[in-house]
Amino acid sequence: MKYRQLTKEQLLELHEEFAKFLATQQIDVKEWKTIKVEKPEVADEELNIFSDLVWEDVLSKTKYLEHISKNDINLFKCSSKEIIRIYIKLNDTTKSFLDTNDFNWFLKNPVNDSIDYFKASKKYAEERNLEIFKLIEMGSVISKGDLFKATSQLIQ
Repeated sequence: MKYRQLTKEQLLELHEEFAKFLATQQIDVKEWKTIKVEKPEVADEELNIFSDLVWEDVLSKTKYLEHISKNDINLFKCSSKEIIRIYIKLNDTTKSFLDTNDFNWFLKNPVNDSIDYFKASKKYAEERNLEIFKLIEMGSVISKGDLFKATSQLIQ
């Protein structure tokens, strides 16, 4: 397995797609129920294959990631050859990016002495989608890139 198996919640959301996937494997609902009971290892392998296909599709379409914590924001732009990272450090310990009011303050006051910005880029050390997947597994979320674009213009 290249990535990880989708969670039960994710599989429930994708039940129609999974049914179509099973159909391409020439497995109908009745046969799937039998496989789950009599050959759980085969069922697990089918879930693994489907999960990898879904992850591959999602990761291939991913252009931006965000990871927001108490005092740090990591923004990523994922191109085909490199990943660009903007790191935002909040030096005011009385504020938190996780607090809605403080985050809104940051959006209204991006140029403040208590905020530091760093920008860097690097070529992928391994396959692009694997690196993006690892960032997601570490807590990053896929975004539309609005914060990345605004911050990037701010620190030019």
